[in-house]
Amino acid sequence: MLKRVCASALVCAAMLSVSGVALAAEAPIKIGFPIPLTGEIPKVGESSKYAAELFREEVNAKGGLEVGGKKYPLEFIYENNEAKPETAVNVTLKLITRDNVLAIVGPQSSRQAVPAGAVANDNETPMITPWSTNPDATKNRPWVFRAAFLDPFQAPVAADFAGKQFKAKTSAVLFEISNDYSKGLADNFREAWEKRHGKGSVLAYESHGPKDQDFSAQLTKIIAAKPDFIFLPENYNFVALIVPQARDLGYKGPFMGSDAWGSAELMTLCKDACKGLFFSTHYAAAGAKGATKEFIDKYNKKYGYVPDDVAALTWDAIGIVTEAIQKVGKVDKDTRKMRKAIRENMASMKEFKGITGNMRFDNQGDPIKCAVIVEIDQKGAFTFKESVCP
Repeated sequence: MLKRVCASALVCAAMLSVSGVALAAEAPIKIGFPIPLTGEIPKVGESSKYAAELFREEVNAKGGLEVGGKKYPLEFIYENNEAKPETAVNVTLKLITRDNVLAIVGPQSSRQAVPAGAVANDNETPMITPWSTNPDATKNRPWVFRAAFLDPFQAPVAADFAGKQFKAKTSAVLFEISNDYSKGLADNFREAWEKRHGKGSVLAYESHGPKDQDFSAQLTKIIAAKPDFIFLPENYNFVALIVPQARDLGYKGPFMGSDAWGSAELMTLCKDACKGLFFSTHYAAAGAKGATKEFIDKYNKKYGYVPDDVAALTWDAIGIVTEAIQKVGKVDKDTRKMRKAIRENMASMKEFKGITGNMRFDNQGDPIKCAVIVEIDQKGAFTFKESVCP
């Protein structure tokens, strides 16, 4: 209705100002988020959206994002990828062609980010996946970037820490066969472990399907092999099933996890069974300082829980995109030209100081940054153990 009755932007602004709503003079900058709001990892979608909304509200409260001396409101468009690869492809294409977004932030999981990245690259739209660690998401795709470290880096970090912490010489691995992230990291880990401890030092290498709930068959084989520890490159929802089942079957040894453990929902699901375990990830909330602590405090105050690594990485990913937009110097009405300029600025970004650490990008659009080892303490908090840098 407003569009029909407003004769000019000034009249509209006056009308909206009376109703207490501020209207920006400039058209909004649109960014798309294909995230898993339902499906097997809904907390990942929630964390992503919460962090994004916090960022958007903070910028818009100051009048918008300043580009070339003008301020533009941020408009974030959220599409549910349902944690499915095919849905991620469809909604990413929709954001690009229907909504004409300037950039894509997401998908999060490698299972969705790898196929969605192909869509963004083919349609020459800059995309940054905050949480995907599988190399294929960005490989030979000049329009696709990420805010997370890679699995070929994470796997040796996990292998080295587990060998040192548990005095381990042998290991076992359990992973999801259809998940690019889980399968890729499992392969990377086995390679890293055997390089350090010899062929055959991975005593069991077991997989499961995406809908499995009972892991007794795989765990029985693993426990019979008597490994020094079990590596679980799994999403948090599977971790919360596997660890208690292993304990019920009599396994008393340690586990080592990966960054997909780092959801705020892990301890709600896993409870005491996951206390005392370790995993590699992108940041540790407990004991954080500076800008990282400021983000944690703001997020916690607004949403009532400590942000996980997904939220923190989403915040950084948006920061990278908006900084690239600002460096363009103007907002071109030609969407294709604007997308190209944003991509070029992302590719040439020498360093970005994020809340998950400082990062610079290589020629594949991957950040060179540190990993963090986290210990889950007896209160269920993710506490900093050590950091490992390239």
